[in-house]
Amino acid sequence: MIIRLITMTILVILQLVMLPITNFAQGVSGQLAASARSAILIDANSGKILYEKNSHEKLAPASMTKIMTLLLIMESIEKKQLKYTDLVQVSEKAASMGGTQIFLEPGERMNVRDLVKGIAIASANDATVAMAERIAGSEQRFIALMNQRARQLGCQDTHFVNTNGLPENGHLSSSYDMALIARELLTHPAITQYTGIYEDHLRKGSKKPFWLVNTNKLIKFYPNADGLKTGFTQEAKYCLTATAKRGQFRPIAVVMGEPDIKTRNQEVAGMLDHAFATYDSVLLFRKGQKIGIKELQKAQVRKLTLYADRDISILVRKGHSPKEFKYSIKWLKEQIPIRKNELVGKLVVYHQGKQVDQVDLRSHINIEEAGLWDLLKRACNDLFLQKKD
Repeated sequence: MIIRLITMTILVILQLVMLPITNFAQGVSGQLAASARSAILIDANSGKILYEKNSHEKLAPASMTKIMTLLLIMESIEKKQLKYTDLVQVSEKAASMGGTQIFLEPGERMNVRDLVKGIAIASANDATVAMAERIAGSEQRFIALMNQRARQLGCQDTHFVNTNGLPENGHLSSSYDMALIARELLTHPAITQYTGIYEDHLRKGSKKPFWLVNTNKLIKFYPNADGLKTGFTQEAKYCLTATAKRGQFRPIAVVMGEPDIKTRNQEVAGMLDHAFATYDSVLLFRKGQKIGIKELQKAQVRKLTLYADRDISILVRKGHSPKEFKYSIKWLKEQIPIRKNELVGKLVVYHQGKQVDQVDLRSHINIEEAGLWDLLKRACNDLFLQKKD
């Protein structure tokens, strides 16, 4: 118990700093996503780019917009600002949304879980606005939150004008930004319990049951596919952000501006096939596993124990064993105080003597200097222990 009190968990964040992107993307078939106007393939765990094509071109994202809407919903649930069982009353504005919908009526009350199903499975515009109003009070305030979150994630090509992706001037994103948002959404594992459903029903047992069928047909036809979101408007053409997981490896594929559904699905499946055929994800540390210990001088805590806050894997080409990889901790922060989220060190990974990856180690709390009284007590304790020995 004493050890727990004097240790601190370090937030471990994988950074896009492994091999140069060209080293991962080189040799990729030029035929990947040949018909797409823009495309990208990334590793969800590390964020590393495996293939890209015009990935920063600003285009209409259509209903892939709802990936951000779903992210804000999942974050509200995680913060306990929202529960799946909460009932949401549908406004006239939400009920009036055109396009794909679950035909909500003004004044109807539906729980958050079913509304999330409506968004994730059926791409329901009415459910999207209803949830936006529930979380932020109005769609406009929710849109402000969407744009704020996009900036926090580093999305430089994105500007949202609505919550659902219906055609509107200035509503733009890129395949790169969609991959960033999708990657963040997938840090909430519960989301694939909804995006991975192929069919379901709403309002069971009522006079108005509604059959949900996933707009993403890869959920049914591509092995291990469990998300994420389709999109279509006349301007955007056919878009898709898709993901599948095998073992530790989860790639994310995004295409925008495909000519038709068949081509879109085939090209995304081809991107995922390429990822699974070429790469493996090697597990270095499991969540909760100790990485190392740092002795601190003149700090309120004497030892800083580093734990993985999630499974830590590195992306490698097929055929490599975990035993081939070595690591060391490089400390960057010696002075106290240490601020929350401040970089304190790096986990450096080597393969055959060459550095191949780095993992940033950041503090998840503030650490202050020890006061004079604390240092005196510590010195007395040390002296007592020395005499005892």
